[in-house]
Amino acid sequence: QVQLVEAGGGLVQAGGSLRLSCAASGSILSYDDMGWYRQAPGKERELVATITLSGMTNYADSVKGRFTISGDNAKNMVFLQMNSMKPEDTAIYYCNTKVRLPLTLRGRTFWGQGTQVTVSS
Repeated sequence: QVQLVEAGGGLVQAGGSLRLSCAASGSILSYDDMGWYRQAPGKERELVATITLSGMTNYADSVKGRFTISGDNAKNMVFLQMNSMKPEDTAIYYCNTKVRLPLTLRGRTFWGQGTQVTVSS
């Protein structure tokens, strides 16, 4: 199977920055896409940003211009640089991947355990 381990969460003041990282390990050889989702208390989990193997990115409107997603295909890692952070960015951030290879896992999605991000006003 596939394990995703996130790192980099924490407490930051409004206007500050944090960088999240996520490493995929286990049976994964490559991914179709990797991404970040977040869930605030009492709210549904929502997409933050995704990146495909070819480098195409997609962002939620609420983070465009402030967050940047990047990936390291060779290491099956994804990063999220978060700048100009706002209190409404406070949430648990989850890493997600959709497997490309091996063929036995193609199309399967996996989630990390989540990392808390708190932005104080």
